[in-house]
Amino acid sequence: MWRDAREAFCAHPGKVVDMKEATARIKINKLLEATGWRFFAEKDKPANIQLEPAITIKTTDLDALGDDFEKTSKGFIDFLLLDAKGFPFIVLEAKAEDKNPLIGKEQARKYARSQNCRFIILSNGNLHYFWDLERGNPYIITSFPTPTSVIGYQKVAPNPQRLIEEKVGHDFIVLTQRPNYAAEAGWKNEAERPAYIFTNKLRFLRPYQLKAVEALQRAVKDGNDRFLFEMATGTGKTLVAAAIIKLFLRSRNASRVLFLVDRLELEDQAKKAFSALLSADFQTVVYKENRDDWRHAEIVVTTVQSLLFNNKYQHLFSPTDFDLVISDEAHRSIGGNARAVFDYFIGYKLGLTATPRDYLRRFERSSPATTDPREAERRLLLDTYRTFGCENSQPTFRYSLLDGVKEGFLINPTVVDARTDVTTELLSEEGFIATFTDESGEDQQEEFKHREF
Repeated sequence: MWRDAREAFCAHPGKVVDMKEATARIKINKLLEATGWRFFAEKDKPANIQLEPAITIKTTDLDALGDDFEKTSKGFIDFLLLDAKGFPFIVLEAKAEDKNPLIGKEQARKYARSQNCRFIILSNGNLHYFWDLERGNPYIITSFPTPTSVIGYQKVAPNPQRLIEEKVGHDFIVLTQRPNYAAEAGWKNEAERPAYIFTNKLRFLRPYQLKAVEALQRAVKDGNDRFLFEMATGTGKTLVAAAIIKLFLRSRNASRVLFLVDRLELEDQAKKAFSALLSADFQTVVYKENRDDWRHAEIVVTTVQSLLFNNKYQHLFSPTDFDLVISDEAHRSIGGNARAVFDYFIGYKLGLTATPRDYLRRFERSSPATTDPREAERRLLLDTYRTFGCENSQPTFRYSLLDGVKEGFLINPTVVDARTDVTTELLSEEGFIATFTDESGEDQQEEFKHREF
């Protein structure tokens, strides 16, 4: 099968293919078949790949021929991927291994428009880009999307303007929890209102939480698709995340959301929180508990570690399975190899972190010691900013501990000095010297330093 496909592909009279491009195409063939695309019919499933179909492209030369003059030219699409009904679905433009796939961007755009295709894949066999013409620029992917996942992805008609214009009030979440709350007696009676809110566990957005949502809407208006919220512990990052999830799902800029955590206990905690806040409109599942039916849920919660083990994320999911990916405790959950999981998926990205910008203010950044663990933390923090498009180390929204204390939502921490003579000496350069008498009656000394402590 492979050799037949390769020979048919490379022997097409319409185009000369050099060896480097032929090698790239062989790799592309394998990647396509590995993700469920078919060169040949299999049982009751028809082939959904066409090799180098000849097409006619209409173009307009505005400068030389006038606004209304159309001319046509012939072309050959390297791979035309078809949908379930056999209609053109994705244009795949192949380049030689030594060429950047992006050089075929405009050519592929013309081909896609001629076939009424919304999606493009650009590849040289090693480096791949997925391009949704309705969402912006090509996005690097590490594996090809499956036919099923792109069909699901296609159902989302992205419209950033709906994200920007959606009105989010302080009762944005409450309207999902209890849509008719404003008409109920327990709410209308101000004396009963606190008990009514407590009994029904209603969660109103605080002013700064509304500002976080508004900051994201402004960022979308500026053309951004990555966001970072830096909010102190106790300021309700999960509630804000729920509001953002509802905003994306309600405005139809997302059909499914992935919520990444870095610890098992946070996985269960997030599932319970989203179920309590959004279950009236959207279903939340933990992936490991719903491996077979997670596609029925709008919100999928999982740990980064479970997806990273044996690169399971590449086998379990397609890059187009989620339209919004949220990383909880972003400075940890995207560190090291976990970055690959986060970057694997196409779509909007939101990071949540409680790490303040100046938490290393006493750290000498100009001359860091390589053994100082704060240097690794500093680099990780800076990397977190870059990952979420905040090159100037300014998050999309920031609400610090001092902000929370100033506005009465947090209590300033009380520092308790719990040092003892022993711990003070242990942490000194000299260490702690213990004096004792051994079994033979001799006086002895033993030194303990940081490591022993």
